[in-house]
Amino acid sequence: MDARVSEKVSGFPFGIGAYSAPEAARLLKTSPAKIRRWLSGYSYRRDGLRRDVPPLWEPELAEFDEALELGFRDLVELRFVKAFLDAGLGLKTIRTCLGRAQEIVGDTHAFSTRRFRTDGETIFLQSLRESGGAELLDLKKGQYAFGRIVERTFKDLDLKDETVVRWRPFRGKGSIVIDPERSFGKPITAASGVPTAALADAVEAEGSVKRVAHLFEVAPEVVRDAVRFEQDLKAA
Repeated sequence: MDARVSEKVSGFPFGIGAYSAPEAARLLKTSPAKIRRWLSGYSYRRDGLRRDVPPLWEPELAEFDEALELGFRDLVELRFVKAFLDAGLGLKTIRTCLGRAQEIVGDTHAFSTRRFRTDGETIFLQSLRESGGAELLDLKKGQYAFGRIVERTFKDLDLKDETVVRWRPFRGKGSIVIDPERSFGKPITAASGVPTAALADAVEAEGSVKRVAHLFEVAPEVVRDAVRFEQDLKAA
């Protein structure tokens, strides 16, 4: 049954979503190790000295048994981080940009806000100047690239009360959603709340989209979207 709750039950925070590092990595098409570095921090040695790098921000959920646990907004923020890195921005610039955005927006998860969507370009340019380095050589190119990244990344996100509340992860279509208030934020069909993984597994076992659609009372085209979505995740 679809979980539409936003209260704490037995100490577990519902309505936030819950993802392990491997689960988040699967959805973001990256590695668990990178997610741990970004959200747990890391250390390195230079000139014989140990240097500690703090996490980009504190995750929404506390660690359970020393395992990193992420909430839905952590997932969305990481999606922006990955998009910026893929576009060639350095982590130093991203960290500076996030810090400035947090101050201006007043939210630890500043990337996943309506304010960042509208003011992000200004925040980015100020941060780019502060971070210095080779990226300063072409501010116009950087500005254009950043604008495209933000526009593309927000395209399949739904906002409410100034923050991101839902992600449509399959090519922006409304058939599949990731919603922290439903099924703990796992990918589900929007109308019925059936997990996409369950539909994909059923099609593999039954060998028929039509039969699975009948069994789960889900439209055949939605079953096909679920199968393609899961295939895309595996292929990444």
